[in-house]
Amino acid sequence: MRPRGRARWTAGGSALALALGALLAGCDSYSSPTDTASKAESAVGSIASQASEAVESATAEAGRRLDDIQGGVDVKGDVKVAAPVVGSDGRARAEVTAHNTDDSERSFAVQVNFTDAGGGLVDTVIVTVDHVQPGDSATATAHSTHDLSGKIRSQVARAVRY
Repeated sequence: MRPRGRARWTAGGSALALALGALLAGCDSYSSPTDTASKAESAVGSIASQASEAVESATAEAGRRLDDIQGGVDVKGDVKVAAPVVGSDGRARAEVTAHNTDDSERSFAVQVNFTDAGGGLVDTVIVTVDHVQPGDSATATAHSTHDLSGKIRSQVARAVRY
């Protein structure tokens, strides 16, 4: 497996409405799947806060952005996420592995949720794994958007292959 892709993040924030409004104004129906995934990364990456309502709003927006990927196929079963490790900077990191079961090169947009010991959502991020060859696997790293402490878990919330 070769590391590939870009890691982008999201969490909710007080600037949620402003950031989403600006992003939605820039979307059009002629965007390619790659452009749409990139816009999804930018949208969720521009929203940052620890408030649970904002995280929930960011999660909903991430879901809408994944839904917007034209020609995308739901492939949650083809994507795995490792247990997160919290670094000395307080940020959690988790390796995401996408396996391409298609017969063409594909890319993946993956929503990773970070939860606390009780299962409460504390952060959500979108990671892209680009240009995965047929039958091959590739990785990217999901990074939390803010410091997380205690027992943190990670899970694939959604995965779209395009």
